[in-house]
Amino acid sequence: MVMLTDQPSPELLRPGVKKPVQETLLTPRFYTTDFDKIANMVLSSHEEEILAALEELRADYNRNHFIRDESFEKSWDHFDEKTRSIFIDFLERSCTSEFSGFLLFKELSRRLRDRSPILAEAFHLLARDEARHAGFINKSMVDFGLCLDLKYLTQKRTYTFFPPEWVIYTVYLSEKIGYWRYILVYRHLEKHPEHNIYPLFKYFESWCQDENRHGDFFKALLRSQKSLWKTWQSRLWSRFFLLTVFVTHSLTTLERSDFYEMIGLDAHQYNRDVIRNTNETSLRAFPEVLDTNHPQFFTRLEACAAANEHLKAIATNGNPKVIQFFQKIPWITNIVWHMALIFFTKPVDAEALRAEVH
Repeated sequence: MVMLTDQPSPELLRPGVKKPVQETLLTPRFYTTDFDKIANMVLSSHEEEILAALEELRADYNRNHFIRDESFEKSWDHFDEKTRSIFIDFLERSCTSEFSGFLLFKELSRRLRDRSPILAEAFHLLARDEARHAGFINKSMVDFGLCLDLKYLTQKRTYTFFPPEWVIYTVYLSEKIGYWRYILVYRHLEKHPEHNIYPLFKYFESWCQDENRHGDFFKALLRSQKSLWKTWQSRLWSRFFLLTVFVTHSLTTLERSDFYEMIGLDAHQYNRDVIRNTNETSLRAFPEVLDTNHPQFFTRLEACAAANEHLKAIATNGNPKVIQFFQKIPWITNIVWHMALIFFTKPVDAEALRAEVH
């Protein structure tokens, strides 16, 4: 378990505005893509499913959901400094992730408006939802005396280029794993209200349905492109993106086990439950998924998380950079080795299972 000791005061851009966390491989990233290629996608094979997903987005079931009620109208000064710091970290990363989706979807909608009206409208509605999520979380940060300058994030954050195929795989997984993260926390706190330390969590049940609908739209988009599920390359990419998402989730969840302990969850079990459910959900979209029932699957993910803790310790040990580089090599090799073992374990053939359904 990662134990947080004394928490440093957050760095500020100006009074009340938190400086964004330093970008790393584990922080939420901002993306751009090949907009022309997406505009030229042929959707006819799954147009009915795409239109059904679009109709769900148009319905806007949560238009009145993100309204702060009287339960927020109290002081949170009773949070000790450690709890406050852990909670701010959770809120910041959640807000940044949602805002990243907003920026990508907004730009997709703008670029596709005159070329692919169906996709343009869908991305506009997706951006609407993500903006609500980010704004609602940012208001929660204000309860703890801070907020994020989202305009500053837009201008200063590094944007990573992903080909459209990668965007579809990763956003599908991001939305579905987001659903399971939210709903499992909600169900746990519903059974154990004594651990519900802040009213944001009671919004998770309806909120996670936004994530689910977003994932359903990307599932329809993925299945409309045969190259994303009917080739041997797509089988490798599916496993690769599942693996990277699951490794990233394990590293970030286990290094923040204090947060989950704070709300009465065991981080290891929560991580396993989220990954198992996300992997099973992915059977509906991907041609292959990972074998989460393999006896070494989670042991290897947790070994990656343990190696990551060693890397973090080395980064702050005060040694010269060149010495740190050589100290990190064994632990980086350890992570790559465990990831390779997971990747090359016999996967679950989703297409074969789909063919068995009558």
